[in-house]
Amino acid sequence: MERSRLKQAQFLLKQAGKSTKSMQTFKTPEKGKIDSKIFAEILNQLLESEEFIYSSRPHHQLSKEEAQIFCGQLLEIRNKIDTLLVDFGVLKMDNREEEVEKLSLNFIFLTPKVNFKKSLTKLGVDPQRIVVAGVPLQIEDMKTLNPKIPDQALKPIKKKIKHVINDLDRKIELFNPKKVLVIIEEDPASELLAKRAEEIYSAKTLQKSSIKDLEIPEFLKILGSC
Repeated sequence: MERSRLKQAQFLLKQAGKSTKSMQTFKTPEKGKIDSKIFAEILNQLLESEEFIYSSRPHHQLSKEEAQIFCGQLLEIRNKIDTLLVDFGVLKMDNREEEVEKLSLNFIFLTPKVNFKKSLTKLGVDPQRIVVAGVPLQIEDMKTLNPKIPDQALKPIKKKIKHVINDLDRKIELFNPKKVLVIIEEDPASELLAKRAEEIYSAKTLQKSSIKDLEIPEFLKILGSC
């Protein structure tokens, strides 16, 4: 667990060093709504980082690895604070696609349709991190969706399912993401795909009535809160 936290902290520090203009402009606050979930996460992460105050007594000196973890936590908190400030118009994001690209490195994305992949790519997601299923993750689910499907028709579907699972497992091993995020619309086949992904991969699900209506501010919130 500690090694995983260190690895994530090192990634955040590296990305912060590359960022030159992600958020720069401060403005007068406008009316808006507090995202209470993100605010609670900020408080929890602050309390977690506070442990370094007690563990480093009396001089509060941190080793290099401890400093990386501590600063990584602060960067996560800063990103979430920035998200809240953007909601109230205090901060203007100059390059939001860059932020999506950075946060999406924590995920592998699973989606049922090629056009969903195109929508995610336009938002800034690396297409190499997207798996298009097109079929359920278990052959039994195909029978649930179509009880009258003949056994002969299931053979090519089994091959497609095996290909999807292999592709998903390969990308998880290659990229070592924090989470699998399923992107779906409101239909039974997609919902069944998300359900199986939650069972098999402990995935999170983003469901929209229309994926093409998903915009960067909302997507950034979702990536930041998963």
